Amino acid sequence: MSLKFVPFAEGPGPHEIGAHIQNSMTDAVEGYEVAHGELTVHVKREHILTVLRFLRDNKETQFTTLIDICGVDWPEREKRFDVVYHLLSMTQNARVRLKVQTDEKTPVASAIEVFPCANWFEREAFDMYGIAFSGHPDLRRLLTDYGFQGFPLRKEFPLSGHVEVRYDAEQKRVVYEPVKLPAAYRNFDFESPWEGMQRVLPGDEKANDG
Repeated sequence: MSLKFVPFAEGPGPHEIGAHIQNSMTDAVEGYEVAHGELTVHVKREHILTVLRFLRDNKETQFTTLIDICGVDWPEREKRFDVVYHLLSMTQNARVRLKVQTDEKTPVASAIEVFPCANWFEREAFDMYGIAFSGHPDLRRLLTDYGFQGFPLRKEFPLSGHVEVRYDAEQKRVVYEPVKLPAAYRNFDFESPWEGMQRVLPGDEKANDG
């Protein structure tokens, strides 16, 4: 299938682009869908770099801008992670979303050789989800602190975290301690997210007057 090259607002629609990608890369693409006007292409993990290069270099797509790479956690699945790539073609005035699936142990090939800006996007996905990217030159945490435990955007990660950080004036250094939530065990005199109002404030008795 060939796309008619028309720049800017008159470019091909998401269904045309999706069909062009699938028909051009039948061994690498599992399928595509369009929802709310947005195109999502499902790519086999081992072929992600091939698809990224095709979308960047093919004259009828020209998706030359990588906007973002992020992760999605589906803990009930065997391949629990989606790695999601968002690309922009300013020439065609179009966007595409690529999705690949992987598990906790299987890395996805780094996209840095195709889009150098993928460097920090992949580091963020590694930091937040523990998704590994093979071939990355510096795959280490990006947003969390040194010695951080776990991966904050995994579904099983506790909202309170595992450790808290504070400055100890006596030791004159930053210390790490297990999270403590003493507020959850206190009683409050007024409004409480756990117990609510326990007494009538002055003036509230008028609300019950007939």
